[in-house]
Amino acid sequence: MSSAKPNPSDLSERSAARLAAAQALYIIEANASEPEQVIKDFLIGRLGGLAVTVDADTAQETTVALTSLDSELFINLVRTVQTRGEDIDAIIKGALAAEWPWERLEMTVRAILRAGVAELLARADIPPGATVSEFVDVAHAFYGGPEPRMVNAVLDRIAKVVRAVP
Repeated sequence: MSSAKPNPSDLSERSAARLAAAQALYIIEANASEPEQVIKDFLIGRLGGLAVTVDADTAQETTVALTSLDSELFINLVRTVQTRGEDIDAIIKGALAAEWPWERLEMTVRAILRAGVAELLARADIPPGATVSEFVDVAHAFYGGPEPRMVNAVLDRIAKVVRAVP
């Protein structure tokens, strides 16, 4: 493992991969889609790749192209959730606070948490603090309420256990 700092474009490609993984996991659960087909659809640009932004002053919507994604990280996260899904869900359930029972979690929150836990379990090369922070950012992309704080708390608890973070 290199001690060199990753270049900024690598970080944005990783951020895009995390967002895409959460979206892919949502699609897989919501539509009972075949995981390998969803992965392929993201990689060829059939899914993902575009976002709608809204100008706060004018309420005008604009479609923007997203940064290309780190395909290796994206594939790794989605496949890890597919192969270790029961373990990942059990880990998440064990880290949830009483006010956030599993049954209350929206599919989007579950997808974000699953992708985050997959990264914590499968990617020892990525610092756990970076993983937690990045998935909190993903949660902010979907939620303006308490969900990002919950994602932070849950992933932080899990990181301390699976990565022995002090």
